Amino acid sequence: MPSTRSQTKSAKVIALLSRAKGATLDEICKATNWKSHSVRAFLTGLRKKGFVLTREQRGDDGTAYRITQNPGKNELKGAA
Repeated sequence: MPSTRSQTKSAKVIALLSRAKGATLDEICKATNWKSHSVRAFLTGLRKKGFVLTREQRGDDGTAYRITQNPGKNELKGAA
């Protein structure tokens, strides 16, 4: 019987951060039901695992975070 398990929260966050526009803390909180301090701790964990994150101002939306380098891959698509 095929597995119907949904995508993990970690995978959801990485997918959001891999988008060209990245993701704000609020977007990640809404997608995972985590509090902002948990999101920040997760971002720190990603950095410790070798992910390179950039922080960009996104107008009135606030600060967006984006993965620019994945430790398992060279440059991600769409990265400068």
